[in-house]
Amino acid sequence: MTEKKNDCDSCAQKGSCKDQGDGKECAYKVDRMAKVKHKIIIASGKGGVGKSTVTVNLARALQMKGLRVGILDGDITGPDIPKLLGIEDEKLRQGPEGIEPAVAEGIKAASMALILTSRDTPVVWRGPMKMAAIKQFIQDVNWGDLDFLLVDMPPGTSDEPLSVVQLIPELAGAIIVTTPQDVALLDSRKAVNMVKAMKLPVLGIVENMSGLVCPHCGERISIFGSGGGERMAEEMDVPFLGAIPIDPSICTLGDRGETFVQSGSEAGGSFGKIVERLMEMFF
Repeated sequence: MTEKKNDCDSCAQKGSCKDQGDGKECAYKVDRMAKVKHKIIIASGKGGVGKSTVTVNLARALQMKGLRVGILDGDITGPDIPKLLGIEDEKLRQGPEGIEPAVAEGIKAASMALILTSRDTPVVWRGPMKMAAIKQFIQDVNWGDLDFLLVDMPPGTSDEPLSVVQLIPELAGAIIVTTPQDVALLDSRKAVNMVKAMKLPVLGIVENMSGLVCPHCGERISIFGSGGGERMAEEMDVPFLGAIPIDPSICTLGDRGETFVQSGSEAGGSFGKIVERLMEMFF
């Protein structure tokens, strides 16, 4: 499928446009993100740090503040956002104003998982096809009026982040998610420098899996260490947004498509502080 055909198929003027498919510049093309106030990349240099979980809970926490939020799942080959939002059985559908996002209790979402025929279907695509899918989520999804659009990126510093930065106008910046141990910090530092190289603000570092409070004795156990994200933020001269401790309920709630930020747990409380610091930057 060519790029032009994709554009025409998702256009509200399909069937009535006299220039359809002739290669001319489209007179009807609209900026689907024109009414999105703040667009933020959620990135990491390493997989397994809980970036998608942070993205979903950040979205819910912002929504709890009365804000309108959407999530663009930029991980084409490992799309987890619908699972974490509890909308695995939803599908993206064509509407009069473009592709309509799925909605999870008020949070809009677009993801490759909402297109696949089965939850077990792999996306075995090379780079150009992944880039085309990201472009379609950006340009053809009817995002409408949003205060925040969070873009959940796959780990690494190559194709997908570069495409998002090139295609999304007026990005507000990036949040980098890491865990405390050195092997995660090694890759997270690369993600910080990638964002700086792309001339985007680093809005802050979030240290996930930052210790565990024993449910029996109350002692804090630093399973992966602690404080590494804060030290990295200081060394790289970027803000530190906060640390989220390990909580067994995070896994349980995520598997059920629920957010821990609403749970009243220590992890949920620490996330509330992260959101407060983020909101201070925009309001």
